[in-house]
Amino acid sequence: MVTDRTLERAKQFFFRNFERLFVLLLVASLLAINYLIDRKFAFLSFYYLPIILAGFFGGRRFAVFAGVFVGALVFFFQAFEGLGMEAGLTEDALLTIIPWGGFLILTGYVVGGLAEQRAARLADLRNAYLATLEVLTFHIESTENNQQGHSTRVADLAAAMGAALKLSERELENLRIAALLHEVGTADQRVLRLLSRSVTDARVTVASALRGAAEIIAEYTHYYEVVGDDWDIEALPIPLTVKILAVADAFETLQMATPVRQAFTRWNALEEVEKGAGKTFAREPVRALRVVAGRPELAAPAKAVSAG
Repeated sequence: MVTDRTLERAKQFFFRNFERLFVLLLVASLLAINYLIDRKFAFLSFYYLPIILAGFFGGRRFAVFAGVFVGALVFFFQAFEGLGMEAGLTEDALLTIIPWGGFLILTGYVVGGLAEQRAARLADLRNAYLATLEVLTFHIESTENNQQGHSTRVADLAAAMGAALKLSERELENLRIAALLHEVGTADQRVLRLLSRSVTDARVTVASALRGAAEIIAEYTHYYEVVGDDWDIEALPIPLTVKILAVADAFETLQMATPVRQAFTRWNALEEVEKGAGKTFAREPVRALRVVAGRPELAAPAKAVSAG
């Protein structure tokens, strides 16, 4: 689990600093070609690969900018040092560099556009199945008026806490789906069994979309059997996403009335959760809850859902 977390952080660092790393790679590669390769023009086709990469990960605008940047560097080196021919922007040099640079920029434009279309379709699909899950959980909870919208509020809160703790987009999506479905087991065991099977059974078609969420739910099912006064929760091998879900669920549950107690106010619920920090709840998610719970935009949607 530690290895997976380290790998996820490395990927997150790469994508967060992709543009800077990409520019450094372009400059370093051009310098290497200029000083180490004799037939420099023969290696200019190498730049189609990084431009395709720029279009796929950075989109159309970044890919075009990268193509213009590479073209400008090639013009600069040709003008002052020469790239396998006499230095200067001679007619032969321009007839070679201009078509190459034009096709390079066009490649970035086309690949970037296709990548943006693909990302838009994936976002639409993701939003569609998240909306379906929200409708499902709201329908299940509608049998008990005091629980209407509970899972949606937990999902919103858990996602905000995860963002405050700098989880990756993939971890945030898995956490949000797990929070939406964390109550499903008590209402329909078939759905929970399907989610549990998706962790280990590749034949289950929901595996690719819900496997991460299923792992969180499976861990959370046994959460309160593991934590307690006898153990420091920070020493337990519980994923951070599960710890966040536990804090968000407890905070929202305390604000709902039950047959044996009245509903806690928002700040009383926060104080109650903070009492369990280090034992029942991990300290980092509790600190994130303290930050997120003070944001007025989180309180408004919760009231709107419960009023419906």
